[in-house]
Amino acid sequence: MDNLATFLSVLAQGLPETVGATVGGIALTIVLSFAAGLALLSPSRPVRVISRIYVEGLRGTSEVVQLFWIFFALPVLVGFEIVPIWGGILVLGLNHGAYGAEIVRGAIQSVPRAQYEGALALSLSPAQRMFRVILPQAVVEMIPPFNNLFIQLLKSTSILSFVFISEITRQATQILVPRFNPQVLQIFLLLLLFYLVLSLVITAVMRFLERKAAARLGRGPSERARRAAVTGAV
Repeated sequence: MDNLATFLSVLAQGLPETVGATVGGIALTIVLSFAAGLALLSPSRPVRVISRIYVEGLRGTSEVVQLFWIFFALPVLVGFEIVPIWGGILVLGLNHGAYGAEIVRGAIQSVPRAQYEGALALSLSPAQRMFRVILPQAVVEMIPPFNNLFIQLLKSTSILSFVFISEITRQATQILVPRFNPQVLQIFLLLLLFYLVLSLVITAVMRFLERKAAARLGRGPSERARRAAVTGAV
């Protein structure tokens, strides 16, 4: 039990870095996902091409190699060395933003055509059609896949240990240094539990947001209950 308390204490020291990288990566992912996803649907061909290059380029290359480029190649090219945690957030956001762009594009295109036609009949501008009619409906469809993407981003924070950021995976490996620890099974089981708990937190938040977004469109449980009550009364 003494060892267990020590292991928990050491792993917990890496939580601020892991949570910080996850939250920062998620924020950047959301921004890039919507920017690139909307750009993929732009009527301008150059905008679509630039966005497609970003999406395919980041999805088609190794996340670890991207991390090494930011930390080792970029300083050589531009003479500027980025702060490790910010570099990690940048890599996580850029990489997962490329995947998120396809989520945004697919969700927007899944909105029934009748919604576009109705907004057009109301003489709404393209921006009004997108932000007042299409996106509110598309966001409900985006949340479940974004939940999966954010959990994957959380797990990807483990690659930051390659550049000496003391997140929880690096903290776990530090316990094994300078010699092999015979309790390695216990150490990495605790590490798995740390990731599991953080994943459950992300899932809880995303499900809450999904319920709120669905309720705003009349798809939530409260709305269904109200309709059922009205139907029964009739």
